[in-house]
Amino acid sequence: MKPLISVAPMMDWTTRHCRYFHRLLSPHAELYTEMVTTGALLHGRHDQHLRFHPQEHPVVLQLGGSDPADLARSARMGQDYGYDSINLNCGCPSDRVKQGRFGACLMGEPALVAECVSAMRAAVSIPVTVKCRIGIDDSEDFEFLAAFVDTVAASGCDTFIVHARKAWLKGLSPKENREIPPLRYDIVARLKAARPGLNIQLNGGLTSITQIDEALSTFDGVMIGREAYHNPWFLAELEHHLYGTLMPERGEIARLMAAYSAEALHKDGTPVHSVTRHMLGLYNGLRGARHWRRELSTGALTTSDPVSLIEATLAA
Repeated sequence: MKPLISVAPMMDWTTRHCRYFHRLLSPHAELYTEMVTTGALLHGRHDQHLRFHPQEHPVVLQLGGSDPADLARSARMGQDYGYDSINLNCGCPSDRVKQGRFGACLMGEPALVAECVSAMRAAVSIPVTVKCRIGIDDSEDFEFLAAFVDTVAASGCDTFIVHARKAWLKGLSPKENREIPPLRYDIVARLKAARPGLNIQLNGGLTSITQIDEALSTFDGVMIGREAYHNPWFLAELEHHLYGTLMPERGEIARLMAAYSAEALHKDGTPVHSVTRHMLGLYNGLRGARHWRRELSTGALTTSDPVSLIEATLAA
């Protein structure tokens, strides 16, 4: 069964520790790494970027790059590490990404994206997918998106995760690009209707179960972004709603993360804060949430005993 929900790749957020946390909350969601550039993998400490806990499956490696050979080598590394699929980033609008000739600017070069996808598919046996926007700059109509998708699909890619906002490559920051361009679900819905044989997943602005139910009546899946990070309990609620999974207890999730943090600290010296910073939103909306955030964030900077820290914070 293909996952109906996924958690978006988010720079500095969807680390392996964050993904482990999200997996405890949602057994069925597909989890994405942060975007990893081909340069970081081919010329840096690739193990630092690629290693993950076996419990994270299904987990997707998102790559950033535009050189077909480099992407093919990087995709093969991801497969060798055990990732379930590879995703090519054609949606990030930051200046740094544009200067590196990858991310959203690649939507202006569909033939190159198709070449990249072909090279990756030839190098691996796992699926290769593409995450994109509905358009860039002054191009945000259905015809632009359809032409991009058709060109890339001809290379063998059948899954597209579409952020339903266009990206302004000049003049807007990445944060502004997540908020200012209007959401156009209608354009993505038209794409799905026109290309029913493709797996089209919707991303952007999805923050409620009602929205997601409506989206799943049209699309093959939905991708949740910042709502999953700032309000992680939403993942547990969504999991229960879609799959009937028993709701966990927040305290038990916190204790499991404490044990995970202690193991990571013992195994490779992972600082407690590197794990607990992803847990700050666990009690959002509940009485005591501010205390939880304060005690966890300050205590994690000085302790080497995450189990005692979390037990004390839960008890206070």
